[in-house]
Amino acid sequence: MIGIVIPAHNEAARLGACLRAACVAAAHPRLRGEQVRIAVVLDGCADGSASIAAGFDIDVLEVDARNVGIARAAGADWMLARGARWLGFTDADSRVAPDWLAAQLELRAQAVCGPVTVDDWSAHHERTRAAFYRAYMDADGHRHVHGANFGVSARAYRRAGGFPPLPCSEDVALVDLLIAAGVCVTWSAAPRVVTSARIDSRVRGGFGDTLAALAAG
Repeated sequence: MIGIVIPAHNEAARLGACLRAACVAAAHPRLRGEQVRIAVVLDGCADGSASIAAGFDIDVLEVDARNVGIARAAGADWMLARGARWLGFTDADSRVAPDWLAAQLELRAQAVCGPVTVDDWSAHHERTRAAFYRAYMDADGHRHVHGANFGVSARAYRRAGGFPPLPCSEDVALVDLLIAAGVCVTWSAAPRVVTSARIDSRVRGGFGDTLAALAAG
């Protein structure tokens, strides 16, 4: 079984599109019918996220940590307990490509880090977009880490000890742990994910803050 884990904190505006995309990826023909389970981890949601998640044939977990590291780890542990051999992670404000999971698995890697494409720059000045793409490598061999586009085998995840309980950069911390544990990380542009250029950051130091810092610079 393959598990998709999606943490969400007050993501009612974007969660539906995220889940529709994940369901399409879960049914991709190149997966050859392997079972794929999708789990949304609702973390302290006070909006309509739970109602949206209930409209899909997925698993819904609830935590009240306000901590994305804890939320991702909870979803991973839930999937591992049910026999998942591979874990794919994305974010509730992102949309995975139809072949996202298939592309991860076809790399035959222990862990896969993929890039993101921003869907809409209209809330940002043109200089922010230009600064982002000057510093961003969307090609094989990149060194970007995004929780919105990450996959790891169950064995490698356990070997590294899982996501640390960090409110930010938990994805980077896990990749560092994987490397320290001798896991080979593949840096590929094949798995595609579109994400929001949000200005309402969910956590200090997250992707939204990265874009805000580029604008200020």
